[in-house]
Amino acid sequence: MQPKLSLLTDELIERILDEAYQLLLKPGIKVQNEEARKLLADAGAQVDEETMVVHIPAQIAKAALHTVPKKFQLFDYDGNVMVEYGGDTVQFDPGSSGISVLDPDTLEQKTAETPDLIRLLKVAEQLPQYDAQSTAVVCHDVPKEIHDLYRLYLVLLHSKKPIVTGAFSNKNIQHMIDMVAIMSGGADALREKPRAIFDVCPSPPLIWSNFGAGNLMALARAGVPAEIVSMPLAGAAAPVTLIGAVTQHAAECLAGITIHQLAKAGAPIVWGGAPAIFDMRKGGTPMGAVETAMIDSSYAQVGKSLGMPTHAYMGATDSKRLDMQAGLESGITAMIGALSGINMISGSGMLDFLLCHSAEKLVIDAEGVAMAQRMLQGMKVHTETLATGFYEGVNFKGGDFLKQKITMQLFQKEQNMPSAVIDRNSMRGWKEGGSLDTFDRAKIRVNQLLASYRRPELDPAQVNQLHAFVLNLAKQAGVESLPFIEDFEPA
Repeated sequence: MQPKLSLLTDELIERILDEAYQLLLKPGIKVQNEEARKLLADAGAQVDEETMVVHIPAQIAKAALHTVPKKFQLFDYDGNVMVEYGGDTVQFDPGSSGISVLDPDTLEQKTAETPDLIRLLKVAEQLPQYDAQSTAVVCHDVPKEIHDLYRLYLVLLHSKKPIVTGAFSNKNIQHMIDMVAIMSGGADALREKPRAIFDVCPSPPLIWSNFGAGNLMALARAGVPAEIVSMPLAGAAAPVTLIGAVTQHAAECLAGITIHQLAKAGAPIVWGGAPAIFDMRKGGTPMGAVETAMIDSSYAQVGKSLGMPTHAYMGATDSKRLDMQAGLESGITAMIGALSGINMISGSGMLDFLLCHSAEKLVIDAEGVAMAQRMLQGMKVHTETLATGFYEGVNFKGGDFLKQKITMQLFQKEQNMPSAVIDRNSMRGWKEGGSLDTFDRAKIRVNQLLASYRRPELDPAQVNQLHAFVLNLAKQAGVESLPFIEDFEPA
């Protein structure tokens, strides 16, 4: 039995959804995309074109929910199923859209550029705890106009895993869909076996922007999965109560799902988010706060009650270093997410309110992910008796369990075996190993992974087509060449 965490009763979930439907009608949802407003109006919603506020009757949203797939899969480059959204399946990917990286030598943050993202990709590609890659950081050595698509370009060149990504404009969403299609063998092949899922964010409170709604419609029509990332900020851009923020989250997701399904019924979409409480003392958005994790767990429970696939941003920290706070916040929130049965948990590797990424934190977080996944396996019965059979002929003085064949057969099924990042040496062994702390061991692990990385074998024709496509867009943005990428020479 998979252990579960539930913070809401069925009665509370019903009340949350009831009030979310009320919010769709009054005050309504501000929809800044003209085409999306027309879709909603044609479906029977009342639209005020002057204010762009749409009043959506509950029956329209419920009809949209009825057509959403309860489950779908993401595939790797070779066409293998790697990720399943739906039910209580739990998977993890690195956090996304950081603007800086932590220099492991100086411990200072520096603006992210091409080599920094490639370094993160190489590490994540080899860690089995991460079921997908992400467009982890924005590379500032290319024009802003191609920030979103360029990071996807780097992932497609360096990874075979499924990809969690997102566009920053309506113009680039189609370019990015086309890029994934190139590396999937065409638009039809991409629709049949989606390689990527795109995060799409409403703006709190109760706003679907022009580009957010536009992204939803473009993804739906392309058959590429969309992941709603609703971000209520409890106390600032959402009600101060946790349950009030969960209710606003539900309303924003319901509105997005309605727009999405009206564009193309049956297209895959996820009930996700990256909410936070608002720190009244510092004015920040603490992603590592337990209350933030409680909002995540609760909104996922609401989504599950509707049969929706789920996502959350957890496993990150607000700390600026890889210290005890980073471990505390990342580990606790990752475990809460896992026990909540959230399908995709994003955030590993991230520091400083999701602004900074660290390869060293990625390898440390991978150990926390492994612990969470072990917890999800629960207590299992491997033998006919629970314990009595182990005691036949046991020496009472010392016990003979290490000598039993069944011990060697079962210990790896029962125990998670961490990498050398986790210290389980004796004091003597620890000192003989150099008295290294967790961060020092993580640095060694990162260097080992970088040394062992090998570029994936990709179809050269696809790679050349992708490069030409991105280079053309870069030239339109005002640059004649892309940053140098080691070991990559397009024909």
